[in-house]
Amino acid sequence: MTARSKQRPQGLFVGLATVDISYAVEEIPGRNQKISVPAQAVSAGGPSANAAATFAFLGGRASLATALGKHPLASVIRADVERFSITLHDLARGREEAPPVSSIMVLRRTGERTVVSANAAVFASISPEFNTRWLSGAAIVQVDGHYMGLCIAAARAARERGIPVVLDSGSWKQGMGELLRWVDIAICSDDYLPPGCRDTSDVFEFLGARGIRRIAITGGGGAIRFVDREERGVIAVPKVRAVDTLGAGDIFHGAFCYYVARPGYEFRGALSAAARMASFSCRYPGTRSWMEKFRRQSDGG
Repeated sequence: MTARSKQRPQGLFVGLATVDISYAVEEIPGRNQKISVPAQAVSAGGPSANAAATFAFLGGRASLATALGKHPLASVIRADVERFSITLHDLARGREEAPPVSSIMVLRRTGERTVVSANAAVFASISPEFNTRWLSGAAIVQVDGHYMGLCIAAARAARERGIPVVLDSGSWKQGMGELLRWVDIAICSDDYLPPGCRDTSDVFEFLGARGIRRIAITGGGGAIRFVDREERGVIAVPKVRAVDTLGAGDIFHGAFCYYVARPGYEFRGALSAAARMASFSCRYPGTRSWMEKFRRQSDGG
């Protein structure tokens, strides 16, 4: 496997992009406590932006439909979009609010992260208008449930054109019931509990009752449980010494979309390949530094 491929699937990622400000800490500060750290990292983030960057890094042609606006902070995200040659569709163009900013603390000894963010609430009033031309050439569409109206419009338009729709979700959000009508593949964290669901068995049943035949539930560093039509199974996740788990789920989703859109990869194979990549990313800080290491390894360097 190489980081670049002659086959370049095209994917559209719809949802959240953020500015991430992260700090590595020895301990999470307590109430009314201040701490100082020797460095900070500022980068683009958010589930759809991270997934699109991973998809593009692997060799796909990625598009991102999100909300950025013209605030100076948005340039952090725009620079990342340009770096990966991602086509940007900005639903907040002309808006002056700062884009969503995530404050992140990564615990040095475990790589676990704590995040505070306003997410889509910053641009809660953006128009959900979706331009169907954005689907031209797309082999797959991912929606993350942020900017729900936009996600629903994109998923419905993709379904009507026979383009598979992947849901990335870590929690139940208002409007999710409507979005599920247009989803073909659901990949959710084990924190995703629709109304009335108490455990993953309930989630599989809930989603299956809504016609979704391919479902995977991730558990961080734990095994992935999946349903593929009539097949049920478990996929082990490679164990690594985690330096930073930030964005690992987003990287998993971007890699999954890339592999499942390529000829020769079935659902289970795409999940396994994505799990290996997400685990690899946890060995390095941030959501981008792993890429050069992965490229060197793939090239035999």
